[in-house]
Amino acid sequence: MSTTVFAGRTDDTVGIGPLFRFALRRERFGLPFWLAGAALLVGYQSWGSQSLYGSPLELAQLRETMGGNAAIVAMSGPTELLASIGGEVVFEIFAYLAVVVALMNMFIVGRCTRTDEENGRAELVRSARVGRRAPLLAAIGLAWLADIAIAGAAFGAATLTGLPWGGSLLLAASIAGVGIVFAALTAIAVQIFENPRSVYGATTSAIGIAYALRAIGDVGNGTLSWLSPIGWGQRTFPFAGDRWWPLLLPAIFGPLLVIVAVAVLDRRDFGAGVLGYRSGRASASWLLGSPLGLAWRLQRGSLIMWTIGVFALAAAYGSFGSSIEDFIADNPEIASYLPGGAADAVNAYLALTVTMAALLAAAYGVSSALRARAEETSGRAEPIYATPTSRGEWLASHVAVALAGSALVAAAGGFGEGLAYGLTVSDPGQAIRLTGVALVYLPATWLVVAIAVLGIGYLPRIAAAIAWTTFGYCTIIVLFADSFKLPDWMRDLSPYTHTPQAPLESVTTTPILAILTLTVAVLVLGFAGFRSRDVGC
Repeated sequence: MSTTVFAGRTDDTVGIGPLFRFALRRERFGLPFWLAGAALLVGYQSWGSQSLYGSPLELAQLRETMGGNAAIVAMSGPTELLASIGGEVVFEIFAYLAVVVALMNMFIVGRCTRTDEENGRAELVRSARVGRRAPLLAAIGLAWLADIAIAGAAFGAATLTGLPWGGSLLLAASIAGVGIVFAALTAIAVQIFENPRSVYGATTSAIGIAYALRAIGDVGNGTLSWLSPIGWGQRTFPFAGDRWWPLLLPAIFGPLLVIVAVAVLDRRDFGAGVLGYRSGRASASWLLGSPLGLAWRLQRGSLIMWTIGVFALAAAYGSFGSSIEDFIADNPEIASYLPGGAADAVNAYLALTVTMAALLAAAYGVSSALRARAEETSGRAEPIYATPTSRGEWLASHVAVALAGSALVAAAGGFGEGLAYGLTVSDPGQAIRLTGVALVYLPATWLVVAIAVLGIGYLPRIAAAIAWTTFGYCTIIVLFADSFKLPDWMRDLSPYTHTPQAPLESVTTTPILAILTLTVAVLVLGFAGFRSRDVGC
C-alpha cells in the first residue's frame, strides 16, 4: 500500500521537463523585455546617480535632503541606503524594480496555470502522461529561472556602470528573492481563485500591501518593513553594509509557500478553486440582456479590487504629503530654489503621486480592454455573435467598461490621496480637489487604453505586448525621465508629458482636448480594424 501511495506521488510530478520547456517557449518573446527593462533601469540609474553625485559632499547633501523627507522615504526606501552612491541607486529604484519583478512572476505563473485551466488547454495536456503537480511546478521553475536571469541582468548593468561587484551581487540576489516569494504567492492564489482575473487581482493587492508596509515601516521604526518581501530585499543594504542574512527569509518562505500551494492543489478539484463561483440565480438579471451588462458582469470583480487597491495606495501617499511642508520649514534654504516656495514642493509631490495613480488606472484599463481579446480567443464571443449583437457593439461594451473603469480607478486614487492629505492638514476639501486633479490625467490614460484597442483591431496576436509595452514606456517616462536625462523626443512620445502636471501647473484645455481627439481617432481605427478582420485570428 505504501508503495502504491509513493508511486502515485511520484507520478504527480511526471512531465515537468517537457512542460517547463513548453512554458519557456511560450514566454520566449516576453521574457527578454522584462530582462532588458530591469537592466536598463539599473544601468541608467547607476550612470545618472554617479554623474550627479560624484563627490562625497554632493552625496552628503543628498542624504540630508532626501533622508529627512518622509514622503521620499515612503516612496523609495530606508535612509541607511544613502550611505554610498551604490546605496543611493538602490534607494532610488529598488521598490519600483521589485514591483516589476513581482508582476513578471505573477504573469508567468498565472498564464501557465490558471489561464490554461480556464481555457481548457490544461485538460488537453493532462490527457497525456502528465502528473497533477507538473504544470504548477513547471510554472514555478520557469518563474524562478526568470528571477535568476533578471538578477543576472541587474548584476551586469550595475557592474558595467562601475558599481562594486559585491554590492551588485547582493542587489541581484535581493531582486531575485522578491520574485521568488511573489511567484509562490501567485501559486497559492491560483489554487484559491477560479479565474485569472481574480488571481491577478489578489496578487496585485498583495504587491500593493507589501509596498505600503515597506513604506510605512521605512518612515517609522522599520518594524513593518520586515512584514514585506520588498522590505526584506531593501534591508540587505547593498553597497551600504551588505547584509546577506535577510536573504534567508525569501529562501525559507518561497519554498514553504510553494509547499502550501501544492498541498492545496492536491485537495481541490481540477479546474476549480477553493473559492468557487457562487450558484447563480434562477433567472438572469436584466443587465445580462445586453453586451454592456455582460461585460460589466464579467469585469466588476476586478474593477472593485483595483479601485480598493489604488485608493489604499494613494491614501498612503497622501498621508505623507504634509511632511513636505515640514521638511521645507526645517530647511528654508531649499524653498529659495522653487518658483513658488514651499507650496511648489507640496504640489510637485502631489502631481507625481496622482500621476502614479493615473498610471495604475491605465494598467486596469489595458487589462480590461484585453479581456475582449481573451473572450474572443476562448470562443466565448462566438455565441454572442450568433445573436443580433454586432461585432462592433460587442467590442464597444468591453471598451466602455475599460474607459469608465479606468476613470473610476483614477478618481478613487485622487480621492484617497486627497482624503488622507486633507486629514493631515485639516482641510477636507483636498479630497474633492485631488479627485479633480486625478481626472486631468484621464485623457492620457484613455489614450493608452485606445492603443490596446488598436492592437486588438489590427495585430490581435500581439495586442497584449503592444499595450503593455506602451504602458511600460509611459511609466518609465513619468518616473525616470529626469533621472535618466532622457531626450525631449522620447518624453514627447508619452501622452502624460503633454498633460498639465496638476496641481503643480495650471490646467489648460488645449492639450487635454488634443489628447482626447487623438484618443477618439485611435479608437475609431481600432474598431475599423476589428470589423474587417476574421474572428479569433
